[in-house]
Amino acid sequence: MYKTIIASLCCILATHLTTACCQVAQKPNVIIILADDMGYGDVSFCNPTARTHTPNIDEIAREGISFTDAHTAGALCIPSRYGLLTGRYFFRVPRQRIYWGYGAPLIEEGGETIGSMMQKAGYTTACIGKWHLGLDWPLKNPDKPQITEWRKLGPTNTDFSGVIGRGPNTLGFDYSFIMPASLDMPPYVFVKNDRVVDPVIRQVNEIYPERRPDTKMVWDQKYVGDEDIYWGRGIWWRNGEISASFRVEDCLDILVNEGISFIKQQANENPDKPFLLYLPLTGPHTPWVPGEEFKGSTALGTYGDFIAHIDDVIHRIVKTLKSLNIEENTMLIFTSDNGGHWSEEDKLTYAHQSNYGARGQKGDIWDGGHHVPFFVKWPAMIKDPVTCHQTIGLIDIIATLSEVTGQQIQDTYAEDSYSFYKILKGNTGEPVRDQIIYLSGAGKLSIKAGEWKYIDCLGSGGFSEPALLDPVPGGPLGQLYNLQQDPHEQNNLYLEEPEIVRHLSGLLNNIVFEK
Repeated sequence: MYKTIIASLCCILATHLTTACCQVAQKPNVIIILADDMGYGDVSFCNPTARTHTPNIDEIAREGISFTDAHTAGALCIPSRYGLLTGRYFFRVPRQRIYWGYGAPLIEEGGETIGSMMQKAGYTTACIGKWHLGLDWPLKNPDKPQITEWRKLGPTNTDFSGVIGRGPNTLGFDYSFIMPASLDMPPYVFVKNDRVVDPVIRQVNEIYPERRPDTKMVWDQKYVGDEDIYWGRGIWWRNGEISASFRVEDCLDILVNEGISFIKQQANENPDKPFLLYLPLTGPHTPWVPGEEFKGSTALGTYGDFIAHIDDVIHRIVKTLKSLNIEENTMLIFTSDNGGHWSEEDKLTYAHQSNYGARGQKGDIWDGGHHVPFFVKWPAMIKDPVTCHQTIGLIDIIATLSEVTGQQIQDTYAEDSYSFYKILKGNTGEPVRDQIIYLSGAGKLSIKAGEWKYIDCLGSGGFSEPALLDPVPGGPLGQLYNLQQDPHEQNNLYLEEPEIVRHLSGLLNNIVFEK
């Protein structure tokens, strides 16, 4: 009798363990939410002095893994997005001029991406949001260039009624609904798969007044052309081609609604098939255009209101997952494409540190250019929330998802990506990588290994002044910082530590030129 009872209990226990193992082993849905120009200090969980308030992003941090030392592959959106999707540093791409949203494709034809890799694992994939990695635009007249004067984009030789080539659908995404570039860069159109949604084209300043009566001109007016729209700090966008029905202030919500529709469709129509949603947002990059319900909702003005709008996106996504009963086995990643575009003038004016704890801003080689918030929530796997201090990069997401889905990274792609899956499984004590490379807006490079960071130029290499300085006789040729002792990169040890300079510069050159 006792043997029968014990045998029955063993069967029940075995069944329970098998079920539990199957639940853990099941491939998770994956949602990557990429904010645009959101600094580490814009998340109130990361910044105790923040004048922004992000309760929904904070909740992801509290319930999952919060990475304190996450970095983008570049201090601007294009190299950052290229690195995230391919697992490759942007210096591996042949140089070419980027003409706002009219640029040619940057991801190599046939190149592996997160989308194509996840397709191989049986995922339905979607890219919905800001693309900014180039498209193969059709031309009205193939014998003429697309653009003749890049600063004044309109009208161009672009055939907005034609079929667009080499977009997300050719790079591993089953469905795409994108904005070609940033929300302050023409063309202002939505592209659904390989077609412009509304091919009736006008000029931006035919729809919006270039100035409002209450416009106050401040430091960022230096980016604005005579025919561009400028209504004050952060509220500006370039003149150029725009779909007749496109409205800048509605863009973020349209993209998020599209993303939520994709999630619902997959959960309802393909419940047994996992999905990947890459959802790159258009904010809080300029123009700062918070929705009506968020205007005046914060003490920080328009920027704070826009951050509140971004935070609400997280609320809507999580609410959708819960309503569909798929939150448990969905890996939700929230991060940003680079540091905040937050000048010294902004720090004084707003009393807010967008890049809290770091020197510099978007575009810079200093940590403010590429240090970003990074949170992962996956209830089925991450049972014990934790703050992780290991260095990772957005470039590491593809290797991590490869391991999560039981795939092997091949030598032909993602050569710069390292998996942090072990951290998601609870091992936060071991480093993910022994070095990481950063790229500034001016194309300057930096490498961090352990506590040391080497920079191959003098200056920020980006937006902060001085951007670049010429060396003086007997002076340093670059920068070297001990980040453990000097996290704000104030004490240049280039001349005091020649052996470390030699080692790190040699390591950087070996990685760059091994391509």
